[in-house]
Amino acid sequence: MLVKGLMMINDDATRISLKAELLQRLEALGLEQALFPSTQESIDEILRRLESLNPIKQPLNPSYLPSLFGDWQLVYASMGTVVTRPLASLPNFGGGIKLKRVWQKLDAGDTNRIFASNNTIFDLPLLGEWQVQADGVWICTTDEQTATVSFSSFAVQATKLLGLSQWNLPELKIPVLEFLRNEAVWITSYLDEDMRLGRGATGNLFVFRREA
Repeated sequence: MLVKGLMMINDDATRISLKAELLQRLEALGLEQALFPSTQESIDEILRRLESLNPIKQPLNPSYLPSLFGDWQLVYASMGTVVTRPLASLPNFGGGIKLKRVWQKLDAGDTNRIFASNNTIFDLPLLGEWQVQADGVWICTTDEQTATVSFSSFAVQATKLLGLSQWNLPELKIPVLEFLRNEAVWITSYLDEDMRLGRGATGNLFVFRREA
């Protein structure tokens, strides 16, 4: 019992140290560089070590879901995101498009479902600030770590047209017909009180930090 307790203390100390190193490296990298496709093997190695020390082995278990709900800022994507990958093919990382904030909101659904809203705010040259939102659902599987994800609608809105906040345009919402919805596999590979790691089906690593 004593040995097990000492091992847990050692694991916690290692986790805290790894998280501090990770955040330091991400701060030095910068948000845009962290969310565009790039090779950051030293960061990915830290993430793999954190996954091995995951304090919540089954984060989609109903008893742990309250720790999952809320707003989470995306601070790293090892192979980019569905938004940044196309931008990476443009000159100068998007031709002057500037990412300002990327976050995910998770809410309670029914039974084994979690409602998810993925949001991105970016500046377009000469056009001002825009927000893109994708709303969907996670369907949790029996291993209580994996979910299948699909999105039911997308929305686009100018939040600061020409840089002026009072010139907002109405939100343009586009529903996705059910037979056109694609499902993706999502694994929550690490969860604690203020950090969450996830993996896509291709192994893409994502780091989220809880927003206050």
